[in-house]
Amino acid sequence: MSERVMPGRADGLISLSAADALWVDVTADGAVPTASGAFTCSPAHARVGYVLLGGHVVATVRASGGQWSVAEAEVRRAAAELNTVGMDRQDLVRIGPFRGAPRHERHEETPLRWRRRITRELHELGGPERAARREDGRPYHLAGIDWRQILVEQTRDGAQRTWWLPRAVVRLLDAAEHTETQWVQAARTRPAGAAVTEPPSRPRQARDADGRQTGPEVSLRLYSGELEGQLYSVLSRMLGTSRRVAGWACAVCRTAPATVLDHCHEHGYVRAPVCQSCNTQERADHLYSNDIRVAGRYTRLFDTDAVAWLRHWHRCPGCRARTTLPLPHLAAWTAHTACRSLRPTHRAPGGRKPCGVLRVSWTGSQQAPSSCLLTVTVDFCPSGEHRVLAQVPYREAAEQFRTWLAETAPAVAAAAGPDRLDGLPDRPRSVIAETSGEGLALF
Repeated sequence: MSERVMPGRADGLISLSAADALWVDVTADGAVPTASGAFTCSPAHARVGYVLLGGHVVATVRASGGQWSVAEAEVRRAAAELNTVGMDRQDLVRIGPFRGAPRHERHEETPLRWRRRITRELHELGGPERAARREDGRPYHLAGIDWRQILVEQTRDGAQRTWWLPRAVVRLLDAAEHTETQWVQAARTRPAGAAVTEPPSRPRQARDADGRQTGPEVSLRLYSGELEGQLYSVLSRMLGTSRRVAGWACAVCRTAPATVLDHCHEHGYVRAPVCQSCNTQERADHLYSNDIRVAGRYTRLFDTDAVAWLRHWHRCPGCRARTTLPLPHLAAWTAHTACRSLRPTHRAPGGRKPCGVLRVSWTGSQQAPSSCLLTVTVDFCPSGEHRVLAQVPYREAAEQFRTWLAETAPAVAAAAGPDRLDGLPDRPRSVIAETSGEGLALF
């Protein structure tokens, strides 16, 4: 039972232990699982003046007698915001492990760094199953969210373990990390003895097309093409770039703080700053370096949210001038869209369903388009009768894409073409080495 505000209590303050209980009590019916210890267990930092609750910063104060306290109204407000967040447990984002650890500038370090914390704890405890049986009884939480309840472990190629969280939670934790960074930076510049104010870039609630609240939206600068035409290999090595990126809202969803400088791996040009969730959704699902599994997210990339993603991909001057997509994305589009009518269906409960799982591979590369061939196949056909659906030459696939682009996103198509930009090489060349889909391009 949570501790209630008593009449006459100064500023409606409650103890940290009471705030722990209140947080769990008020969020019990929300979609995102929460944990006790949000104020009293690591990585909570109540004794340095604040605690993260979801994407919200709650200030703590030292009351008479040296006891740390927090305003009950602020805890309730953070809980109410979290309760509006919907979560699809099937819409997952890979959070690790990756071959290269993200690099951050030293002055930007803040205590949360949730990806590092999860990776470290899972390595120390031997994976999610042992993590779920934590022997010391200490609660797991990041910004008051119990991540162990929703962490998913998958095995790739029979050996490599990967860890995943629902996209809504990834966006929450990214927003919390950004909000904490802003809070710490503001605290450093605050005059001694000055009163604590609301944190900068305080989260608001984003709304979907139906008016429902879906998650945190941070008051950040909207990206307006300030980095257009710059090479990632140059920009990523400049001091202060990651801090500059963190000041923008994601150029795709516009609701989360940007954490990644997305770039075209074929031409090397910067596209835009994006959040980790959008960057993961956009990344091609490589099975091998020249083989892609056409996953469910391509429905959003090429159907429901096609215009936004096409505009984002064409922020690369190389792709825009050639009116095409990077080869992995063009291959996925060919399988998902151009060859849709070729995919057979099978009878299933509730009606007919598409056959198996789509996969597309290619021989050659976009640097030699006359010899590049895309092969669309079906894996896991229930009857075992369908395999190769189509073989499409690269040039034919590119021409089909141009036609589709003009119909689907006329404004994007009108801004593309070889007469739009001068000075590009006649043939694409890789400025940034391909990372086989594992690199997240973090600083």
